[in-house]
Amino acid sequence: MALRVENVARRFGETTVFEAVSVTIERGEILALIGPSGAGKSTLLRTLGLFERPEAGTVRVDQTDIWAATERERLTKRRSVGMVFQEPNLFGTTVRRNVEYGLRVRRSWRTRFRDLVPVIGNRTPPQPVVNALSLVGMEDAIETPVESLSGGEAQRVAFARAMAYDPTYLLFDEPTSDLDPRNTAVIEDAVITATRGEIGAVVATHDMHQAQRIADRVALLLDGEVVEIGPTEQLFSSPQDPRTQKFIDGELVY
Repeated sequence: MALRVENVARRFGETTVFEAVSVTIERGEILALIGPSGAGKSTLLRTLGLFERPEAGTVRVDQTDIWAATERERLTKRRSVGMVFQEPNLFGTTVRRNVEYGLRVRRSWRTRFRDLVPVIGNRTPPQPVVNALSLVGMEDAIETPVESLSGGEAQRVAFARAMAYDPTYLLFDEPTSDLDPRNTAVIEDAVITATRGEIGAVVATHDMHQAQRIADRVALLLDGEVVEIGPTEQLFSSPQDPRTQKFIDGELVY
């Protein structure tokens, strides 16, 4: 069971972001996506996350060809993929209400009404909300107004919101780029813990050390091409493509 793109192409007007990219993410693993700004990392994440339909190629979620599937099948599979952006974009309510929102929009209508309507106004939050906040160490702040949170705390709540509906795959777009070391460590630990529960994760990052700390595999994206992909230790210690070594060494790559 895997999330994969096969020979996908994405274009914006006359600009080609990538032409024939293929990447597979297995459940229970973390794939770090590295590369310079403008290489197409965010666009690839949005394609994997089913936000954007590619001009060519195939996107598969657990063997289902998403863009060839029925609308009902596509919606079901979309609910299994979550994304955490660089900016948390929380709603101006409480931590609890933000995390509950993930349940409301991602579950089926039947499950949504059965599980959530009875707890609206209830002092006891749904267990998935508690579990998700515990994962990121925010369970004690469950009724806290979001405007009082630090940037790192807000990002942890955004992570919890994505986790609350029990996704199969999680995508992270530079989730710790503006965070202090403590919040960075909390989020990295939460990503690792989540994948132990059979979630597959993709983390786009500019931080080479972060990729080495958390990833099982690493993919280098340059000029819309996956230059190299492989086990983390192997890619950093003995890359097969000279462009990979240059990028790791901080050199300009053409």
